[in-house]
Amino acid sequence: MLKDAKLILKEQFLYWDLIIRMAKFEVKGKYEIHYLGSLWEYVGPLIQIGIYWFVFGLGLRGGQPVGDIPFFLWMLMGLIPWFFISPSLVQGSNSVHSKVALVSKMNFPTSILPTVKIVSNSYKFFTMMLILLIVLILYGIYPTIYIVQLLYYIPSLFIFLFAFTLLSSTLSTLVRDYQMLLQSTMRMLLYLSPILWDTSRLPVESLENILKLNPFFYLIQGIRDSLIGGKWFFEEPIYTLYFWALTLTIFLFGAITHLRFRKNFMDYI
Repeated sequence: MLKDAKLILKEQFLYWDLIIRMAKFEVKGKYEIHYLGSLWEYVGPLIQIGIYWFVFGLGLRGGQPVGDIPFFLWMLMGLIPWFFISPSLVQGSNSVHSKVALVSKMNFPTSILPTVKIVSNSYKFFTMMLILLIVLILYGIYPTIYIVQLLYYIPSLFIFLFAFTLLSSTLSTLVRDYQMLLQSTMRMLLYLSPILWDTSRLPVESLENILKLNPFFYLIQGIRDSLIGGKWFFEEPIYTLYFWALTLTIFLFGAITHLRFRKNFMDYI
């Protein structure tokens, strides 16, 4: 088990330059034939942000803030990580199936394919996070000491995405129905995460505890706490331990299944 995990991690480090080159090529080629080019990376999310703010901010909440934070800003702090999480999971899970026919006859480490998707999506994520920080300052919300937690939560986000897509890309290649199920699940998780509504308003606290079983709850709320000065991640040691235990379990299981089946991926295409 540990031997498989070490091999997967070794491949990520050995082929890091290749991962970066492939990620840049994907970003460049994605909108090459469109007039607006890479601007579509931001136009699409801006349209979604406008719709969500109109429906949830003005329609359902009547413009009321979440605590002392305007709902628009509170929502942005959840949506921007989600705009990175959702496509990275869906595309990363489909990465092996979509490319294995091209690399099957080469000495190519298929374990880096999900990582390429994560890295290619990260360029937009970091740009939008920077824009978010500027918007917060324009609204008079300045960074506090809690912002250093981004150095914990953002790497945690990347590690979880890597672990999940490693396992998920294998399952998606073996059972194509899994990809459809994942896409439906991601649409559902948008509304079961603290992105568009404040889960602390639930009438029963145990319901929020159930929602916290979703690892994205931990990551999104943590990034929000880092930006507006909520609390430190070590103030909830049990929840933090749960997140890392889940991440490690997914990674180990993903490493085992990936290495077991990758020589036969072409048989499932």
